[in-house]
Amino acid sequence: MAQNTRTVPAGTPTNVTQKHNKGGIGESILRPDGTLKVTGEFAYSSDMWHEDMLWGQTLRSTVAHAEIVSIDISEALAMPGVYSVLTYDDLPAEMKNYGLEIQDTPVLANGRVRHHGEPVALVAADHPETARRAAAKIKIDYRELPLVTDEASALAPDAPLIHEGRTDHHIGHVPHPNIVHRQPIIRGNVEEARKRADVIVEGEYTFGMQDQAFLGPESGLAVPSEDGGVELYVATQWLHSDLQQIAPVLGLPPEKVRMTLSGVGGAFGGREDISMQIHACLLALATNKPVKIVYNRFESFFGHVHRHPAKLYYEHGATKDGKLTHMKCKIVLDGGAYASASPAVVGNASSLSVGPYVLEDVDIEAIALYTNNPPCGAMRGFGAVQACFAYEAQMDKLAAKLGMDPVEFRQLNAMEQGTIMPTGQVVDAPAPVAELLRRVKARPLPPERQWESAGESADVRALPGGLSNTTHGEGVVRGVGYAVGIKNVGFSEGFDDYSTARVRLEVINGEPVAMVHTAMAEVGQGGITVHTQIARTELGVTQVTIHPADTQVGSAGSTSASRQTYMTGGAVKNTCEAVREALLEIGRRKNGSYHPAWATAELLLEGGKVVTDGGEVLADIADILEGEAIDLELEFRHAPTEPFDLVTGQGNGHVQYTFAAHRAVVEVDTELGLVKVVELATAQDVGKALNMLSVVGQIQGGTTQGLGVAIMEEIIVDPKTAKVRNPSFTDYLIPTILDTPTIPVDVLELADPKAPYGLRGMGEAPTLSSTPAVIAAIRQATGLEINKTPIRPEALTGTL
Repeated sequence: MAQNTRTVPAGTPTNVTQKHNKGGIGESILRPDGTLKVTGEFAYSSDMWHEDMLWGQTLRSTVAHAEIVSIDISEALAMPGVYSVLTYDDLPAEMKNYGLEIQDTPVLANGRVRHHGEPVALVAADHPETARRAAAKIKIDYRELPLVTDEASALAPDAPLIHEGRTDHHIGHVPHPNIVHRQPIIRGNVEEARKRADVIVEGEYTFGMQDQAFLGPESGLAVPSEDGGVELYVATQWLHSDLQQIAPVLGLPPEKVRMTLSGVGGAFGGREDISMQIHACLLALATNKPVKIVYNRFESFFGHVHRHPAKLYYEHGATKDGKLTHMKCKIVLDGGAYASASPAVVGNASSLSVGPYVLEDVDIEAIALYTNNPPCGAMRGFGAVQACFAYEAQMDKLAAKLGMDPVEFRQLNAMEQGTIMPTGQVVDAPAPVAELLRRVKARPLPPERQWESAGESADVRALPGGLSNTTHGEGVVRGVGYAVGIKNVGFSEGFDDYSTARVRLEVINGEPVAMVHTAMAEVGQGGITVHTQIARTELGVTQVTIHPADTQVGSAGSTSASRQTYMTGGAVKNTCEAVREALLEIGRRKNGSYHPAWATAELLLEGGKVVTDGGEVLADIADILEGEAIDLELEFRHAPTEPFDLVTGQGNGHVQYTFAAHRAVVEVDTELGLVKVVELATAQDVGKALNMLSVVGQIQGGTTQGLGVAIMEEIIVDPKTAKVRNPSFTDYLIPTILDTPTIPVDVLELADPKAPYGLRGMGEAPTLSSTPAVIAAIRQATGLEINKTPIRPEALTGTL
């Protein structure tokens, strides 16, 4: 059962413009989609149906790097029930590539495949099995090419170029064409600072490729429209970004591609890129029939990007009294065959590579490589996860070498409000790093070896190995580990990050009703719940309708970067405030002569009425509107950011910072290498909890994903063939309810005065520090130096 506390220091501003309204911000109201989801009644994108629809199927490459010598589609076309087979030569527009930033990803392979599972051909048929069999009949002759699989092969002088003739804006700033992007950060003088260090520790760390492992597979339905356009119903994270990439390759103006969000079964970054969207539209336009595409689990592993695997090389120094002197690091991210979000991930990894610590002398370099491995891009934590694993391991090494408590060492060096980041940016909001660490350390530890006190009624699920019944406590030792991390919120480095909200206030059946319309992708984060709460708070109404998200309203940006409550929530708040002022202006015009408070008092909307700040009722909202409707659409932008300098890395690149700390308690069977995470306590500052139930759920979910990559999750890519070896939930393991420990949550609410309601984006931060906390606990239990995730049994038993 979740445990949580909340702390709001006296006098902390929250920027709330309205008094309490039932069901408004601060309440843990239930999610409107929650019951439907847990009872299996929610309609996901894979459930969509059209009576006249065809089924689409993608044929993907069976090799990782090869020239396509020939493609023979004749047998597939001849099959009964097959309506269309498309290859690169059938693409209708001059633009045949797409991409989030760099348009380097072909809609269908053009003479060459660059990774295992790359789309080569499409089939539309009247039954999904027919489409699958037809795709299997397409004959492709490959001539395999040399592979690029790691830093050495990518940067060798004679390395095959993954993308020849690059013209993107990063190519002029990288030392090799197989580097997508490079970001150095230089501050102070590391060589001089090193002289002041009494101890120096170095480490080389390896972070595995993690999958988002969302349960709802990629899916969507494309329906051709009478005007020659197409309507696309799809599970995605960013409707307008999809639209900007889809329309050009279809040869259509954006207004002829109408997109509507369908039910999304999780995302975690994996739906920020295009998957089946363009393919479904191409088939629908080619056949003039609705086309549905649903990936199975195997194909899903090839249909979206993953978290970047990384090599991280760190050096830290400290004085004998525990003060950090300097840090030097190199972070090498494997971006795979296409750019996706790699440039932005590099920016995050470099700018957050020091962690939540005060360091004045740093020399940082982060790069992302082009290789023939699977493409990697956005995943919860976005470059900060890999860095946190490495710098927290370094903190433990330094503390051990100095003979200091690892928590006290971190607290001694913890940043706070006013700290200057290595990029030169001032941390201008609360940064309670030391306090978060204090809270997780102060929490009572769970009892040791609980199975012994239980006697014959002992539950083997409490032991390492669980229901496999491999141990009854022999060789089981306990370890405790700590970690803390820093994550940015929102889009950074000068990106024009904004969100749009339309709000309509009208009277329906005698009651004021607010309708909120945004393009925000609800992917499970609870955004539609928060929008309802904001509208109730700002407009004083009970009834709030959430319009389906689509591209008929302005962009809401991506549901990523912990930004949606800040950005689209901010847009909803601002638009509601404008609607409120418009309503009050109507009220003043109609009723101002009847009561002086209309002109002099601060007026609020509560319970469907206009009231003074003293609680006096002036009018009903319904009476003021009298059949009129107020309908406004506004944009919301955060404070501007700027790109990091390409030489020094200096710049105010981020909008906001967020922090979380974890304490992991593990029990390890040292003979079998099995790990049981007993408890994973966390403390996090969220600025203002608009819905505490959702906040705790997000923190526990992010914590569990961090646990997964610590001890079990990794996409295995064969280094000899660059093929994915475990594209299934049989072989790619994620934590189940039996693997997930008790996760006590301690929530702080230290308002950021720049943010709506003082809130702080919080969905990603718990994913950072949970991983190194678990690894630190395993290190303490075993005495082993563990520098790789995930940690596998054979690494603990020495049987590699």
